[in-house]
Amino acid sequence: FSKLKERKINYKLSPNDMCKNLYKGACVKIKNSQKIFQVVGINPKSKVCWIREWPFSLEVNKTFSLKINQITLQTLCSNSSNNI
Repeated sequence: FSKLKERKINYKLSPNDMCKNLYKGACVKIKNSQKIFQVVGINPKSKVCWIREWPFSLEVNKTFSLKINQITLQTLCSNSSNNI
């Protein structure tokens, strides 16, 4: 078996583009954090989304709301935390 290299894909978008291109299941980075979060819900009218830390644990369900303009980067979801 050959090892497949993970490609690091980051999308830097303006706040308006972020709102248009954000989707449920996307992984993102937010202001004032180095962690990766996953989008679990979006309300485009109020420009709010609900996110949880990625990768998530089934024992811990810490979902919280966030203004979409607090998202700084859309990135590839990865199981390893060193794909930052």
